[in-house]
Amino acid sequence: MPSASRRNFLALATGAGAVAATAGVASRALAQVPAAPANTPIAAAAPITREERNARLSRAQALMRQHGIAALLVEAGSTLTYFTGVKWGRSERLTAALLPNDGPICMVTPAFEESRVREMLVVPGEVRVWEEDEDPSKLVAGWLQEHKLASGKIGIEETVRYFAVDGLQKALPGVQVLSGNPIVNGCRIIKTPTEIALMQRANDITIAAYRSIGQKIERGMSGADITALMRAATASFGGETPSGGTTVDKATAAPHGLKEPQLVKDGSVILMDCGCTVDGYHSDISRTFVYGEPSKLQRKMWADIHRGQEIAMEAARPGVPCGKVDDAVRAYYEKIGYGPGYKTPGLSHRTGHGIGLDVHEPVNLVHGETTPLAAGMCFSNEPGLYAPGVFGVRLEDCFYMTETGPRYFSVPPPSIDNPFG
Repeated sequence: MPSASRRNFLALATGAGAVAATAGVASRALAQVPAAPANTPIAAAAPITREERNARLSRAQALMRQHGIAALLVEAGSTLTYFTGVKWGRSERLTAALLPNDGPICMVTPAFEESRVREMLVVPGEVRVWEEDEDPSKLVAGWLQEHKLASGKIGIEETVRYFAVDGLQKALPGVQVLSGNPIVNGCRIIKTPTEIALMQRANDITIAAYRSIGQKIERGMSGADITALMRAATASFGGETPSGGTTVDKATAAPHGLKEPQLVKDGSVILMDCGCTVDGYHSDISRTFVYGEPSKLQRKMWADIHRGQEIAMEAARPGVPCGKVDDAVRAYYEKIGYGPGYKTPGLSHRTGHGIGLDVHEPVNLVHGETTPLAAGMCFSNEPGLYAPGVFGVRLEDCFYMTETGPRYFSVPPPSIDNPFG
């Protein structure tokens, strides 16, 4: 499930955004943001250094040589940031990096953006610019030819858009292009201690925000009102780019919500899926709870998911294929009457996704994924259960792998009566 569409749809699912919320309730929610709970320490974390980015580049170049790749083309996005420090949004104008298998990189960008790119670039490299009436693909092709790389295989980062690849092929007929995934994933999937520390801080902030607003939810609030409260708390605790949303009652039965807004009432099921970033690294935590006294069915489904999370952690051992984690959870659910497979009532999506600079990134905890678990990998653990037309429950906590097994960034809450821990 692509992260951008997921987050945008959640915003719609919370009641078509703030438009659907009453001004009075929303204003009251925003005015009630309290201080961080005393029982929720927020870990310190240092930003990614120039030295770490240089080490990433060296790792990528070693992998390129290993795979017989001459250069890697990376467009604006999280991978560009990962290797170069350049944080850049995509537009119709190409800004990209060429990573050779040895030596300094090359940035290609519009001439009027040169100063901004140079300001952000933290690894050795040159910047080549193109004017509005010029073809940037010819600039890319020319650099490859000058560095005697054009006859080799050119890796393409998987999110590079078609026009950039098509332009390169037209500017450099006969060029060999192939997937750059072995290079990019070979670097990004395994997080360093610095990356894990940044993610820990992001998770701590999200947990603090949850705990600070739990008692402020009121009857009559929409999902948008609750989300506004959560985002304000997240920002006040230092979280960057607060994200996510809230669904209520039957909308919780759709993993990413429904368009029609629902208002909180006695007995409502409320599902919050929220996060933030710290230096670009994400948290992603979901909590489900009931406004008032939970019913017997609500208690059962919540407890079943809580056990599902435990089974996922028990299955996540170093060397085990990622897909086996999903298989273990799904086998348990089928044993107690859900499913089978992805059928509902049951778990209609994968057990978890990779997380880091992107809220959803490789590798996933999904049936058939053969990548072995290894220290430094980071995942969500979210084996939700959904009963269409009734309600759904999702608990989501992220974890990272160590040499001895998984370790949570955020600890799941103990019960539906204490949903924020």
